[in-house]
Amino acid sequence: MKLSELLNIAKLGEIPGENDPEITGVYADSRQVMPGSLFVAVKGTLTDGHHYIGKAVERGAVAVVCEHVVDIAVDGASLAGTPPVFFTSPDSAEALGRIASAWYGEPSTRMTVVGVTGTNGKTTIATLLYNLFRKLGYKVGLLSTVCNCIDGKVIPTEHTTPDSLTINQLMSRMADAGCAYVFMEVSSHAIDQKRISGLNFDGGIFTNLTRDHLDYHKTVDNYLKTKKRFFDDLPASAFALTNADDKSGAVMLQNTAARKLTYSLRTMADFKGKIIESHFEGMEIDMNGYDVYTHFIGRFNASNLLAVYGAAVALGGEPEEILTALSTLHPVSGRFETIRSPEGFTAVVDYAHTPDALANVLNTIHEVLDGGGRVITVVGAGGNRDKGKRPLMAQEAVRQSDQLILTSDNPRFEEPDAIINDMAAGLSVSDKDRTLCITDRRQAIKTAVALARKGDVILIAGKGHEDYQEIKGVKHHFDDKEIVREIFNTQINN
Repeated sequence: MKLSELLNIAKLGEIPGENDPEITGVYADSRQVMPGSLFVAVKGTLTDGHHYIGKAVERGAVAVVCEHVVDIAVDGASLAGTPPVFFTSPDSAEALGRIASAWYGEPSTRMTVVGVTGTNGKTTIATLLYNLFRKLGYKVGLLSTVCNCIDGKVIPTEHTTPDSLTINQLMSRMADAGCAYVFMEVSSHAIDQKRISGLNFDGGIFTNLTRDHLDYHKTVDNYLKTKKRFFDDLPASAFALTNADDKSGAVMLQNTAARKLTYSLRTMADFKGKIIESHFEGMEIDMNGYDVYTHFIGRFNASNLLAVYGAAVALGGEPEEILTALSTLHPVSGRFETIRSPEGFTAVVDYAHTPDALANVLNTIHEVLDGGGRVITVVGAGGNRDKGKRPLMAQEAVRQSDQLILTSDNPRFEEPDAIINDMAAGLSVSDKDRTLCITDRRQAIKTAVALARKGDVILIAGKGHEDYQEIKGVKHHFDDKEIVREIFNTQINN
């Protein structure tokens, strides 16, 4: 594709001068550049792509999109033997998204794309929509924290929302595979860093907003405004479905041109729900006058299911057909996943890693807990992330637990004991009397199991679906669910 054609499709403007090279690839990482490539220099949070323009040119870039021309590259000649074409854009991250979409044939316009944003519930809602629409007979794509899927084919992922090029490359594969729908998590980082620039969304869903990622956004207000920007950018042809039970739900709808819809368990809404009965095996919910039995428990899951139902109806589905399929779905991996012990107690593995998420999970446990059962919570906090939430997480955990065990999560480049101390700083003297600090996560889980008796519930929070522990830049295999099952099997053998 000629550079002029690529820029035209991306609606970025005309090429400067007469040189119009043929583009053989688009990259934002100079190490991946090959002869004939277009290199887009993006200012990231850790590095600035403008510093690597010279390297990209040396490797054969015939064109560069940047916010300003860097001196080191001005006189450079690519491997093609001619100076590269420089195209300046006021926002190269925005430009990259548009170029990525154009390069891969604007795949988001070839399918119905729905984005899910909010602090908690994104993975559950996006994954359930993916599973629901497959149950309804459609070919579907999924972009989520847990995995990316192309109509049943699983592709592992490391980020909530990948970079622009990866998103469009995956969406192109989805469109080529015949997918009619794509459901994707949209993180605040992805919105702020313009990773979803150039995508055509047919719908957006807002779950809730609580404290998280303040290491990046600095304030809750900045975090909220970033989420809101996603809805501000939705076209009039799309729908915007928000949680009326969350105080930020109405904020998301303030300036959107999209069709405004709401869901709620507490107030009047387009999609209204009420829990009729709940126990560890599932719950019965009234959704807009229909009774449906589900394999989920807890108010937060009832809210998630309402969002799924509302989105499916907004996309044109028949309510009864949707609810019939919804009743067959099961929880997402690592989201309130229960494992029964041969000794008569239950372990719950959940991804909850914010104070609000912990509160939701613990509330749910207490809703279905047998009269004499105790709650033992094992939880840690991630390193190199928002430190302010650490004492709040410990406070929330101890408030609803009979025994709290603080342990390591993904310490990354911090010392695990220092993170645990930050969490423990939020506890009172009496709280500390029923708190243990065990740095080794395996030992912490093992201790919780040893303390549990028939009727108790052990909550193992923070990592959920993750099968690794990140320590000093290295990911070591570690799966909470595996550990629990190993310990339970030992009980059986003994």
